[in-house]
Amino acid sequence: MTAARTAIKAWHDYMGGTRDGAGLRAMIAAQAIFHSPVVHYPQQGADKVFAYLHAASQVLGNDAFRYVRELYDGDQALLEFETVIDGVHINGIDLIRFDDHGHIIDFKVMVRPLKAINKVWEVMAAQLETNAAPLS
Repeated sequence: MTAARTAIKAWHDYMGGTRDGAGLRAMIAAQAIFHSPVVHYPQQGADKVFAYLHAASQVLGNDAFRYVRELYDGDQALLEFETVIDGVHINGIDLIRFDDHGHIIDFKVMVRPLKAINKVWEVMAAQLETNAAPLS
């Protein structure tokens, strides 16, 4: 079994319902980088990568979310997903690279079509703002 196939099991467990923040944090390497489909510059560091991935799981990981195809090559995995938000069908890919310990070191998301990108931008911005708000 390749490094990516082994490491992706924890990701599937997280997206499949556990949504355990501590578990997600444990999957992310300190020097990890996240490439957003709507933010031009890569987000660097475990805290930023966690913020984006956790928010994405909250907005994209609804009852309609499913992975429809997976490709593996050594320390990398490409996962194609589909979901629906507010009636907008979203098709995208997660391209993930892992270090030798199975931690995420690079995570790139690509989304199509344009209507889906706009919807993802809208809901992710709101979720990131909500997650960053201080607890009262």
